[in-house]
Amino acid sequence: MSRGRVRRVAGSPVAAAAAAALVLLQAAALALSLGCDAAAAEPDYREALSKSLLYFEAQRSGRLPYNQRVRWRGHSGITDGLQQGVDLVGGYYDAGDHVKFGLPMAFTVTMLSWGAIEFGDDIAAAGEWQHTLEAIKWGTDYFIKAHTEPFVYWAEVGDGDTDHYCWQRPEDMTTSRKAYRVDKDNPGSDLVAETAAALAAAAIVFRASNPHYSHILLHHAQQLFEFGDRYRGNYDGSIAEVRSFYASVSGYRDELLWAAFWLHRATGKEEFLRYAVDKADCFGGVGWAMTEFSWDVKYAGLQVLASKLLLDGDPQGERHRVVLEQYKAKAEHYLCACLRLNNGSNVDRSPGGMLYVRQWNNLQYASSAAFLLTVYSRYLAGAGARLRCPDAPAVPPSELLALARSQADYILGRNPLRLSYMVGYGPRFPAQVHHRAASIVSHKANNRFIGCMQGFDHWYASKRPNPNVLTGAIVGGPNCRDEFRDDRANYVQTEACTYNTAPMVAVFARLHNLSAAEEEEGCRPGTALGLSANCR
Repeated sequence: MSRGRVRRVAGSPVAAAAAAALVLLQAAALALSLGCDAAAAEPDYREALSKSLLYFEAQRSGRLPYNQRVRWRGHSGITDGLQQGVDLVGGYYDAGDHVKFGLPMAFTVTMLSWGAIEFGDDIAAAGEWQHTLEAIKWGTDYFIKAHTEPFVYWAEVGDGDTDHYCWQRPEDMTTSRKAYRVDKDNPGSDLVAETAAALAAAAIVFRASNPHYSHILLHHAQQLFEFGDRYRGNYDGSIAEVRSFYASVSGYRDELLWAAFWLHRATGKEEFLRYAVDKADCFGGVGWAMTEFSWDVKYAGLQVLASKLLLDGDPQGERHRVVLEQYKAKAEHYLCACLRLNNGSNVDRSPGGMLYVRQWNNLQYASSAAFLLTVYSRYLAGAGARLRCPDAPAVPPSELLALARSQADYILGRNPLRLSYMVGYGPRFPAQVHHRAASIVSHKANNRFIGCMQGFDHWYASKRPNPNVLTGAIVGGPNCRDEFRDDRANYVQTEACTYNTAPMVAVFARLHNLSAAEEEEGCRPGTALGLSANCR
């Protein structure tokens, strides 16, 4: 959690106007820093959306399909699970290595699915609906395989320690592919509840186009939720190998609440809502006021889901209004913190306007914030409501969307370095991404085996750009001063992760659709996204 450095006066009648003016001033200052042509160089959100979905194809493990578009990748991990007698072929590599970590993979799929639910029309209008379904299904197919018994889930394939001592293409892997599981005696409530959330959200996505598959997803989601709730414990307490990489710092209570809200939305069964209401206090759902949302900390996301029930006037939500209002207050704490309207308890920003939480892979927090700002602006607009902040009692939905857009634009190159942090987008982007497969010549161009040390000596240590462009990947990004060093060894900034890009799929789709509407109405780019009311 991060606290802002500038304290505002609560209840000031000019606070909202001041905040809006600050957004405009930052945009103007950034345009000046980028040069005279910056105003004309509007981001192409459709291109960003298309490329973001390509990235997930580059991260695929297993046997690649005939329609694989990232041609420099090949089959990999095709014996995963064989040692344990289970089929664990498939799924995603989380980042630049070759371990399949269950918790971040599940969060990635939850965010892809949530975006598809809320902004499916925008994604379809950009011609990317089928690719979005494919990205989600590549993950959910794997989750089904990994759930081999009602109270058994395979949490991880590969060992981070041995993997990190090796720099190889995934097609050449010689590192351990040992698989690790959670079960009744070795619980992992956080992992299985996040997976339940992903499957429940995906079940909603596939309900219309593939009802049978949707039913299967929901069946596994409910079983996994029961598993996580009945046998409670952190998964990193059962699997020591994950602690150095994806330790569950927040514990499992946020994931259980998160899964309950998703199962309520997927099934309509009030029993799941009652669970989230009954455990709202003891599980921290109405106690934790957050300034981050991530693969580990789900509170802000579940608080936004709870708020939707009230904003939509859901009958079941009305029956639990008192507790849901407490959830909503915490959701708005997060959003107000992002907007710097939270009486000093705000999310920091870099001089260039990037939301800043912490040094390592900060763009994951900026992208997840952009998503929640975008989705909540839609919820508010649909209800004809405004955001209530300590420093501004009536913030319009357009202001949330304007901040989300500023984060998207920052990622796409409207920043002090004029560098796109999405690989393959724009004239300048990171060339030495910390990514084994991208940094070594494709096996299709040179199929000679490359060993661990050879990879380090000839490819990791190279100062040349990666031979393969990891299109659509969003890297960790700059520090709090907007500084960035493009160096393969600088994994804190140059490693990309699936959960960096996943939230931005929906954000790019929404911004593309709104930008297209602006062009039709003849508005100056950006005005209909919240900086002006002239295009209504």
